[in-house]
Amino acid sequence: MSVGYTTVQWNRHKVVYDCCIAAAVLLYLCLFFLVGLLIWSGRDAISPPILLLRAFGTCAFLMLNVILCIGPLCRLNRRFLPLLYNRRHLGVATFLVAMCHALLVLGFYHGFGRVNPLVSLLSSNANYRSLKAFPFETLGLAALLILFLMAATSHDFWLKNLSPMGWKRLHMLVYVAYGLIVMHVVLGALQAERSRVYAALVGVSVAVVISLHVVSGLKETGRDRAHGPEMEEWLDVCSVDEIVEGRGKAICLTRERVAVFKYDGRVSAVTNVCAHQGGPLGEGKIIDGCITCPWHGWQYRPQDGRSPPPFTEQIATYQVRVDGRRVLLKANPLPAGTPVEPAAIKEIAYA
Repeated sequence: MSVGYTTVQWNRHKVVYDCCIAAAVLLYLCLFFLVGLLIWSGRDAISPPILLLRAFGTCAFLMLNVILCIGPLCRLNRRFLPLLYNRRHLGVATFLVAMCHALLVLGFYHGFGRVNPLVSLLSSNANYRSLKAFPFETLGLAALLILFLMAATSHDFWLKNLSPMGWKRLHMLVYVAYGLIVMHVVLGALQAERSRVYAALVGVSVAVVISLHVVSGLKETGRDRAHGPEMEEWLDVCSVDEIVEGRGKAICLTRERVAVFKYDGRVSAVTNVCAHQGGPLGEGKIIDGCITCPWHGWQYRPQDGRSPPPFTEQIATYQVRVDGRRVLLKANPLPAGTPVEPAAIKEIAYA
């Protein structure tokens, strides 16, 4: 975003992505509402407004689970990387669905008195010392405020002015919001349900999120240990055959990872950290001659770490050479934007 800002940079992929999100949300809400009318009938019948607010609430919870699973899934399997490209769009959609749930709750349970609905919600129950009668609504409200903060700062204007790392720390609050929502459900809806199915579904969703993060973290830790923080002048980091043509491989040298790319019979190395949002460049690929970040599509030339004109972003580069089939790097990074001659791969054949 070094040239200028637009409200939304629409392109075909983003339109398709957002249409899929909207269609999936609408389909879920309709199915939940219709199935709910069939399941809860007679004496157990649930009024349409409550069914609708439950539909929005469960939809938002499901969407947040999907968001938290995308990152670790991409670490475990590259096939999930396309889901990262517009994850912020999914996050904003999650906030909008959650807000609809909150507005329905406020209107149905607190909208018919003389007191302001929000004041009524916050003051009608103050039993914070009781688990059975805990005011779980406040937990949901706190989570909604975090989601609002994240949605309001999702635009690149805020990312640029808050700095990438500051913006990233702010958006890590999604895990706090997730914890608050889980407690909101456990202390609220689950206490009123007789069936154990709902508790099991919540438990499974939480277990999946935690398990994926643990497994992907262990994989990343193992990869880091395999390469280790050595300080030799030239480090043997991998074989050229380990790198897919037109793609990268993340290598751990010292404190920072390095992304090594193989393209057109050559090898180049840059920092693994994208200047935009700290995305993992090593999980990206070469598009139109440029390293393309898998998160939001920011690009850098592999030979000098500079974004193509008119953009001005720069990332650190590394000296690299190929000895036989082995890729060797110098551990110390060069200043951002420093040109480095790509290392040629000898005796390699292309189809």
